[in-house]
Amino acid sequence: MESLSLLLSLPQGAVTATSLGIEGFARHRSPGSGKYFQGRAVIIELALVNGHPNFPFLDEGGWRDARADTIAAIAAIKGGKKTKTALSNNAFSCTPVDAYRSCHLIKTGGQAMAMEMAVEQVGFPAATCHEAMTPDEVAAAIGRPVPVSREFRLFMVLCPVEFIVLSSLRPEEYAWYATHRPGKIFRQVMFTEIRVELSHVAAESRFQDARAELASSPTKKTKTIVTEDCINRVPFQAWVGYHHETIGGLFVADRFGMSLWQFPAEIPHAWDRAEG
Repeated sequence: MESLSLLLSLPQGAVTATSLGIEGFARHRSPGSGKYFQGRAVIIELALVNGHPNFPFLDEGGWRDARADTIAAIAAIKGGKKTKTALSNNAFSCTPVDAYRSCHLIKTGGQAMAMEMAVEQVGFPAATCHEAMTPDEVAAAIGRPVPVSREFRLFMVLCPVEFIVLSSLRPEEYAWYATHRPGKIFRQVMFTEIRVELSHVAAESRFQDARAELASSPTKKTKTIVTEDCINRVPFQAWVGYHHETIGGLFVADRFGMSLWQFPAEIPHAWDRAEG
């Protein structure tokens, strides 16, 4: 066995033990040519020590034993298998974000690119959230300065569900709101900001209606534009931060704070040119 890795594949939300490494596993799971298939993904390497998960899975109420299933999958790799699924679904919300050790963006053909190590952007103080808050009240709740003016942004949420939302919130504000909003709380959330002019992902009327709705209500902060299979609708090049025009990349947040995995200083030419 060349190596042992424990990988979280997103947005599917599966945890897999493998001896193939990240590049090998990415090609193993690839559906094929970017000309005919779409299969973009994010692969997170999880912490291991002495061949065991070096983190506790978050409680799920007892419907499965995530740790025991993961240890069994690792044992199968030690026994000679190349890949063994530990958790086939919903693993994003039970895997703590501090278990992440590396993050790779995967193109359809299996080409992998490592993101820069995550940097904590903001810690969230204890604060009460309610749906009628204005964007400026959200900023004040998390101790962030209120901007002079606000612009509409597009966020593509990858986990725990996929959708694209138009919002008047900044990334850290959206992350706090999404993990604290009463009745609609995400335990954890992974998202990226995409270029707001990317209107081809939905009918133009959807954007116009969403802008009008947000503009007409001071307490309306988000409006969903697209649902389902969003990662394959939006090329990586359209993610804010890809060209280092501003801070961006892959945001990951829980109730306690938000971190950012940024694009590398130089995008590998072969990865950039690969289809998918």
